Amino acid sequence: MNLKPLADRVVLKQAKAEEKTKGGIILTSAAQEKPEIYEVLVVGPGGMVDGKEVTMEVKTGDKVIMGKYSGTNVKLEGEEYIIVRQNEILAIVE
Repeated sequence: MNLKPLADRVVLKQAKAEEKTKGGIILTSAAQEKPEIYEVLVVGPGGMVDGKEVTMEVKTGDKVIMGKYSGTNVKLEGEEYIIVRQNEILAIVE
């Protein structure tokens, strides 16, 4: 099953948590912090949204940061995804 976002929506997947510290200490899953960086998997076509023309600025493969409580969580085939509007994305990580 594939997700195809509509309008200005973007499908994101959260990056994996670090399993080791920079010093080489292995962290248990309870001690691992969820990263705030997400990978863009699929981008909607943009177009007219709420009477305004929207051009998509993010593209598949970009790493982005979004608001903490933004988007809608979706679970498909055992994988977790987040669907957000492009304006909920705060920055592209370069």
